[in-house]
Amino acid sequence: MTHDRRPLSPHLQVYRLAFSTVLSGLHRITGLALSASSLLLVGWLWAAARGPGAYSIASRFFASLPVRLLLVGALVSFWYHLFAGFRHLAWDAGLGFDKMAIRASGVIIVALAALASVLTLAAAWRFLAGSP
Repeated sequence: MTHDRRPLSPHLQVYRLAFSTVLSGLHRITGLALSASSLLLVGWLWAAARGPGAYSIASRFFASLPVRLLLVGALVSFWYHLFAGFRHLAWDAGLGFDKMAIRASGVIIVALAALASVLTLAAAWRFLAGSP
């Protein structure tokens, strides 16, 4: 009895994830990112409630480049998670399960998330660039 030394499943280097699988994983990841970034919102609200001194410190913190980049990531996560959530609601209603509809809805949600992110960032550019 000889045992093959081959792996039972494909190597990660040759396995190609399906587009819908990547989008599903991204939906979960963005949900986690939004949960984690909600701590920033709580901190900002806490500082606003504490008064001008605490709010000034929080403003300097939020104006730092690493935090601004984190906020951009949270914004992109928000838009993607929102549009992917609408897609999941349609699926819960039993809509859009054929292969072409799944691919088309995936492309649409990525395009909508990108467009909404760019438009929101364009509106918030002064803050992100560090201007008052």
